Amino acid sequence: MSIDMPSPCSESRSAPFATDLINWYKANRADLPWRREPSPYRIWLAEIMLQQTQVEAVIPYYERFLRACPSLEALAAASLDDVLKLWEGLGYYSRARNLHRAARIVVAEHNSKLPEAVDALLKLPGIGPYTAGAISSIAYDRPAPVLDGNVIRVFTRLLDMPDDISRSATRNKLWRIAADWLPARETGHYNQALMELGQKICKPKKPLCRECPLQSHCRAFAAGTQLSRPRRSRRAPRPHFDVAAGLIRDEHERLLIAQRPLNGLLGGLWEFPGGKREPDETLPACLQRELREELAIEVAVGECFAVVEHGFTHFRITLHAFNCRYLGALPPYSEPQAIAAINWAWAREDELGAYSFGKADRLVIAEMRRRRETLL
Repeated sequence: MSIDMPSPCSESRSAPFATDLINWYKANRADLPWRREPSPYRIWLAEIMLQQTQVEAVIPYYERFLRACPSLEALAAASLDDVLKLWEGLGYYSRARNLHRAARIVVAEHNSKLPEAVDALLKLPGIGPYTAGAISSIAYDRPAPVLDGNVIRVFTRLLDMPDDISRSATRNKLWRIAADWLPARETGHYNQALMELGQKICKPKKPLCRECPLQSHCRAFAAGTQLSRPRRSRRAPRPHFDVAAGLIRDEHERLLIAQRPLNGLLGGLWEFPGGKREPDETLPACLQRELREELAIEVAVGECFAVVEHGFTHFRITLHAFNCRYLGALPPYSEPQAIAAINWAWAREDELGAYSFGKADRLVIAEMRRRRETLL
């Protein structure tokens, strides 16, 4: 098989397969809500939601978010608590916080118009090279490259590239290839086609090579190496931590909840307060220590109410939620203090739905609901 491909980082401004790819995309593209009314705001919102999340999971969140914040101005005017509640369950909450901050910047500094140029987009919170390229090319048809997991897979197979994609040098090379291969026109269609090809056809484990419009251009298919591309070094196992959390009730059976700092993991979300167990520390002792440090309170730790397993990107936790009785604030205080939190509140169980919680805490709340319904 003869495969005519430009070498990486060549002077070519268009991949030889661009026309075939764009024609395939126009005939086969998925009917997605952000493609029906492709305004810059909607494309931006979709691209942020699609980071590290499957398309099917994003659609209901996207539609719900648009009903509440139908425009960039509406998003900027919303409170962060409202935005986090809309995002609840989608994960990677820094995306929501940055989206909200960026919307306020665009309204204040760009007359409510999302910038067109990649350089200007990169100055906004939460917009990196991929998202900037996607917005610039899809919303404004500007010649900006994109490089996500799907595009990396397509490129490394087309070139039968043996380089380790976990290395920054390989990523930089792929970015140069993405820029070199941009077509002169319809860059938005071309970039979406690359991503959709990776989703539908050039799949990680079972690529549909016989259905691929770029089969005649693919060096890995010719060599039979497509299942070993892309190549990445083996990841280290994720560490595991035990976490204790308190279901702290006062004399009115209200629960004490705390709001996490904005600049950390799950920033701005509410939680049942607690923290990570230290070596050689019991879970009840861990919980009492964390509550003194976080809220300056004392509790009597009771029985374990629920145990929840949850995985984050770089680590896993087992959350142990304990029933606790509130004993009071540490002297000289008369109420809890927001020391390692930015806010706290007493809430009845039926009021918890008004607050945005992370996945592990939502599982605990679901167990509360299940037990309450069992008693009815």
